[in-house]
Amino acid sequence: MRRNRNAKIIATLGPAVADKESIAALFAAGADVFRLNFSHGTHEDHKKLYDIIRVLEVHFSRPIGIVADMQGPKLRIGEFAHGPVRLVEGAKFRVDLAETPGDEHRAPLPHSEIFAALHPGIDLLLDDGKVRLRVVDCGADYAETVVITGGELSDHKGLNIPAAVTGLTPLTKKDRSDLQFALDLGVDWIALSFVQRPEDVAEARKLIGGKAGILVKLEKPAAMDHLFEIIDLADAVMVARGDLGVEVPPEDVPALQKRIISACRFAGKPVIVATQMLDSMVHAPTPTRAEASDVATAIYDGADSVMLSAETAVGAYPVEAVAMMDRIVNRVEIDPQYRKMMDAGRREPEATAADAITAAARQVAHTISAAVIVTFSSSGSTTLRAARERPQVPILGLTANAVTARKLALAWGVHSVHTKELSSFSEMVGMAMAMALREEFATSGDRLVVTAGVPFGTPGATNILRIAWMK
Repeated sequence: MRRNRNAKIIATLGPAVADKESIAALFAAGADVFRLNFSHGTHEDHKKLYDIIRVLEVHFSRPIGIVADMQGPKLRIGEFAHGPVRLVEGAKFRVDLAETPGDEHRAPLPHSEIFAALHPGIDLLLDDGKVRLRVVDCGADYAETVVITGGELSDHKGLNIPAAVTGLTPLTKKDRSDLQFALDLGVDWIALSFVQRPEDVAEARKLIGGKAGILVKLEKPAAMDHLFEIIDLADAVMVARGDLGVEVPPEDVPALQKRIISACRFAGKPVIVATQMLDSMVHAPTPTRAEASDVATAIYDGADSVMLSAETAVGAYPVEAVAMMDRIVNRVEIDPQYRKMMDAGRREPEATAADAITAAARQVAHTISAAVIVTFSSSGSTTLRAARERPQVPILGLTANAVTARKLALAWGVHSVHTKELSSFSEMVGMAMAMALREEFATSGDRLVVTAGVPFGTPGATNILRIAWMK
């Protein structure tokens, strides 16, 4: 099953799509990768979904990527003694470590690490920013605040602290249990929530040990201060606009999104745009025009993937949401302006043999009107390097590593295929032609551009470019 677009679609699974028929329908509609959200559901639920996806992978004869999204340190206030309370602008309000249920004057905040990061003048955002408190005094176990923006507050509402870098690790005790379970299952990507600094990614990499790719979710303003270092340590990046949109002013989110996409394209790392892309389709069969434009903007900017969350997990129209996103992406990619923007955003190749070969492959493919660029890669680096070039022709990514084939499912322009091990260069060329024909990228008389690294199996050693004629 070949997609006629370059950008990929990630669909979140949940109660709305939890059986084989529903998940198959999402894939047929255009989903390339599935997300398991560990903020919800049990390990048994996730294993069931994982097993269904792997069965469908065989049925469709296509590598399907699976992302396990860790919940991260969700900060929440405690409970109130007599139900919801209403905070009034200008009133005093205290948060502390005491376990006593709260009232209109105070609330429990069971996160000791938070108080160490507070100082007078800092703002606390509650319930997705609907309530704003400003700290006027604080200590090791309390904070006295004044209500800046009032509103109703109830049990376990979320807390955001945009201006603080807390001592919280992005992997809580629950996350570590979920992480080990996900790795034992064999997921392809681990999505790391609430990353604040490069050390957070380094810690996760030690725990993951190369068993899955690291997908860093950028949703904390503090992470933007270390953007390039974090991207360098990550395998892929997600613009997680949910919490990011709470922690920074809404008018800042579009510029941050473009900045992150640009930095990831420069580094050659896959980048995903997520959250509320077609949010109205949770309840309606069609999106708003603004939502369609939002998806289109991410594609024009060069995102590798766009993601659906509640739209497919709990929405009333999950298949329609995927199909709509598929149509939007396809429409953007046939716009001449899209190609101009991809070419304008291309970076100069680094002074390495691998970069020189890959840049040349794109140019050669354009000059000779090749049908496809074929890459051979064990780690995926050769293929990702080709995707960074944003060529005008598709990329057929061949690999003998099934894990690599699945991970490449979220990369721009890559149609990944799991093949047998190769032992010679001539065998490689023959395989390229056979797969280009089988996967319907080329027919007799077409030309292919083939890149690989020799000796085979050496990560990052892209050093061969070959033009092949289909017989």
